[in-house]
Amino acid sequence: MNLLDCYTLTVTPAHRDCADFYRRWFGFTTVFEASWITVLASSGDRPFTMGFMAPDHPSTPPGPAVSMGQGVLVTLQVEDAATEHARLAAAGAPIVHPLTDEPWGQRRFALQDPSGAWVDVVEQTAPAAGWWERYA
Repeated sequence: MNLLDCYTLTVTPAHRDCADFYRRWFGFTTVFEASWITVLASSGDRPFTMGFMAPDHPSTPPGPAVSMGQGVLVTLQVEDAATEHARLAAAGAPIVHPLTDEPWGQRRFALQDPSGAWVDVVEQTAPAAGWWERYA
């Protein structure tokens, strides 16, 4: 298989608000947009794609099920989580989890997008000594 891209489409009544959220806070740009769907891509050497669809979209499948965000985690790995946290906090982003150094080897903070998905902004760091041994 020659995979060209891989992305999720979140079915949500907040599809426009979600697209605006990722454009505003994370610099995604619109690849395609119609009244019922928006597909976004990040910038950089390795662009990443995501999309949002209205529940009354005309394409089937998927069916009309709507994501309420439970169990959905979007991880955005960055080089410097503290810098991104400062940038987003200064701009008034809706941060729901503070900048935290985690013992498993991440510095992270989080937002929640308009669909209810948890958006985890993470920087990989060294884990605390012995932390992962109990899971090996």
